[in-house]
Amino acid sequence: MTALAGTPDRPVRVSAVLDAPLSRWLWLVKWILIIPHYVVLFFLWIAFTVVSVIAFFSILFTERYPRPLFDFNLGVLRWTWRVGYYSYGALGTDRYPPFSLGEEPDYPARLDIDCPERLSRGLVLVKWWLLAIPHYIVIGFFLGGRQLGWWDGGLIAVLAVIAAVTLAFTEKYPKDLFDLVLGLNRWVLRVAAYAALMTDTYPPFRLDMGGAEPDEPEVLS
Repeated sequence: MTALAGTPDRPVRVSAVLDAPLSRWLWLVKWILIIPHYVVLFFLWIAFTVVSVIAFFSILFTERYPRPLFDFNLGVLRWTWRVGYYSYGALGTDRYPPFSLGEEPDYPARLDIDCPERLSRGLVLVKWWLLAIPHYIVIGFFLGGRQLGWWDGGLIAVLAVIAAVTLAFTEKYPKDLFDLVLGLNRWVLRVAAYAALMTDTYPPFRLDMGGAEPDEPEVLS
């Protein structure tokens, strides 16, 4: 897969390929297999929060998000998305996620965010809490309780498990269900990037379903 080209109205791009064939039963033990990732992500998300605070003051005084800090937080979001895609955020691949903050172009779950040249000093004061409140309410239903970068008990996890049960009996992951799960994850990741001050583009209240971004060709497994 190649990186998706960004546009001013779509700086956050989420893509994924549904692997085939998928194991019919591996999903039952993935929560054990990704415990090492949970441990690492716990500390990465602490660092993510600290970096976001530093970036807040940098934007406030210079209108810039320092590129090394941006790349680190992007790496944490990418790592989180890969773990979520492997586990109960999608169950869309059996390929074990790499322990990496990098781009990992060969992994079936991708996240790209354009680093902005300048960010609004005014928006940085309100977007992460006030302006994002409507989205927080919506994605709260998607995620349920979220801990250490994985999805627990919300609509996304429920749909992923339904897909896994279907896979166990039919050996197929329902394509329509995959498209919906990806759309929900895409919404969550757009909001995460906005709340983390990585873009001034307000996330759309829109469910862009499917493994590819709108207007991008679908990549088949």
